[in-house]
Amino acid sequence: MTEPTAALTAREPALHAPLIARLRAIVGHAHVLTDPDVRRSYEVDWTGRFRGEASAVVRPASADEVVEILRACHEVRVPVVPQGGNTGLVGGGVPVGEGVGAIVLSLLRLDQLEPVDQSSGQVTVGAGVTLAALQRGVRAAGWDFGVDLGARDSATIGGMIATNAGGLRLLRYGGMRQQVIGVEAVLADGRRMARLGGLLKDNTGYDLAGLVTGSEGTLAVVTRARLRLVVPQPARAVAVVGLRDVASAVQAIAGFRAILPALDAAEVFFADGLRLVCERCSTRMPFSTDAQVYVLLETADGPGAPDPGETLSEAIASIGSSVVDVVDAVVATEPAARSELWRLREAHTEAVNALGAEIGRPHKLDVTLPAARIPEFVERVRGVVASIAPTARLVLFGHLADGNLHVNVLGPAPDDEEVDDAVLRLVVELDGSISAEHGIGRAKRRWLGLDRGPVALATMQAIRDAFDPQGILNPGVLLPA
Repeated sequence: MTEPTAALTAREPALHAPLIARLRAIVGHAHVLTDPDVRRSYEVDWTGRFRGEASAVVRPASADEVVEILRACHEVRVPVVPQGGNTGLVGGGVPVGEGVGAIVLSLLRLDQLEPVDQSSGQVTVGAGVTLAALQRGVRAAGWDFGVDLGARDSATIGGMIATNAGGLRLLRYGGMRQQVIGVEAVLADGRRMARLGGLLKDNTGYDLAGLVTGSEGTLAVVTRARLRLVVPQPARAVAVVGLRDVASAVQAIAGFRAILPALDAAEVFFADGLRLVCERCSTRMPFSTDAQVYVLLETADGPGAPDPGETLSEAIASIGSSVVDVVDAVVATEPAARSELWRLREAHTEAVNALGAEIGRPHKLDVTLPAARIPEFVERVRGVVASIAPTARLVLFGHLADGNLHVNVLGPAPDDEEVDDAVLRLVVELDGSISAEHGIGRAKRRWLGLDRGPVALATMQAIRDAFDPQGILNPGVLLPA
């Protein structure tokens, strides 16, 4: 890991006490955490690969308090690391490298969920609201939210906006950028900008909400957001389809998209990953026939729609007879049975982490490939990993319909980036993206130029400099040093 810079380390003692006193005056003594044992959980990311040391953790309860905190830190040029549920996988929300000694700004107390605006199908929420809390609130009001994640119980809306999270239903509804109608955000110097009226047509210059979305806390701190809601689709069916190879899976997904307008999700996992899930997570194989690749499909339709299980079964039969050979398939419509099938996919992260506790924390590389290049990538990435780390375990799974694969490599040391470099270079060679939905953070910033090129990189740096000339917001994240 990168060591703290000498300049930052030298100025900490002089600034620490008066700044901490000022922060306590803003949020209250109980919400400025300086004890190392109490701070620890805020200083390490969810993967365990990235950890650092903060001067303090500050927990505001309102946007007004965020304004005052940033103003105070800006005056003495102390870095600020915004943090939501700390479920990120690329080290973007913890004080590492240039962020060591920073103030961690925990936004979990900004958890206000306003009443749903029934006339517009929108809702305004605080940055600290978890996805699960948002889902419960809007569903009780007769609506739903278009983005869903496995980490729904801990991932916050602010963090999801910061990383432009995609998740399980991007195929139908898009990612967070498509759900954000407006934001309230605080700039590095404490100035606040807000546009939360919910206007669907607002052609008044730059889309600042869209710019902040995906900026990983480097441009502004989002405190509230106005979100688009979707109509619930309760008529659901889930299927797991076994196929002989990746090319067959890609062909099958194209076929399913053409004949299933109610397709909500299309996931992929592989035989070796499924065996690991069954070993580690008390799950069972969906059927006895062996397959090399498994596709999980979910359809969702409104009340009064045709039997979703029958519709999905007919689609599988049609694809199996006209597009690819289906090894086997199982379809479920009851909630418990649907959840059991979904667990085969969602438990991959749990199984990988359980194995990682024994052989080393996983390197999690979230990438996107054009659909036509996915079979080649899956074939070549196994050889690439094996050539560099012969004893490593590789587990692949992801969102096949949008080309997003999660590449998990277990075995190499956390700071050994040789495998990461080879995998990400292969992605770029195949016209892919080094990050699909987890962001760049600290984990991937050395490869951002390889992906985006020098002109785009310079433009992004200019935007960041315009928003935060002193560079105090999330230093060391996203852009190369």
